[in-house]
Amino acid sequence: MRSRITAAAIAGTALAAILGAAPAYADDVAVLTADGAAVAVGDTIAAPLATGTNAAFATTAGGTSGMFCAASSISSLVNDNPVSPGSASLSSTLTLGTCTVTGITGVTGVNSVTVNNLPYATTTASDGTVTVAGTDAAPISATLVLKTLLGSVTCVFVANNNAISAVADNTDNSITFTDQQFNKSTGPAACVANGFFTAKYTPVTTSAGSAVSVN
Repeated sequence: MRSRITAAAIAGTALAAILGAAPAYADDVAVLTADGAAVAVGDTIAAPLATGTNAAFATTAGGTSGMFCAASSISSLVNDNPVSPGSASLSSTLTLGTCTVTGITGVTGVNSVTVNNLPYATTTASDGTVTVAGTDAAPISATLVLKTLLGSVTCVFVANNNAISAVADNTDNSITFTDQQFNKSTGPAACVANGFFTAKYTPVTTSAGSAVSVN
């Protein structure tokens, strides 16, 4: 007696063959990629300030008074880059330079800015959230030596809750910090109570110059 092959059986067999032969693209994509390949552990990714912008430490969230730096960059050593979804682990360094002050009574300029305790532990999650964290022994902090009408003063600011966060955007391969709060740790009255850090860095690229995407 001849066996009968139903349409459902044929469809099921075909589907199984397709699924068995298809590469598992979703399972193979790393959190950080460049030119379609995973960014290698040990590589350094980096970005300058977005053209025409400053890195700002405003005295209030979204404010126009404070310290503004025309030169800044961020670079990160990739320590771990797992399959997405997940979080890549990095060690990050931030530079600030060519800084001026506006709108702060009695402060006329900036002698120097030093970002302390570098590098900082950083995670980049598949949803684009970038988190930079310090430790109790090595907090996220910056030392500002400011020019005032009465001479130089030194101000130390520490990140609120010892962490700052940013958003990574694949549209322009950018990382953007917005109004990340720093609090005065030490310094005289000429040092404002708070600084709100805002900066956009783009494009984020590998050491070979390839644009980095977050998956």
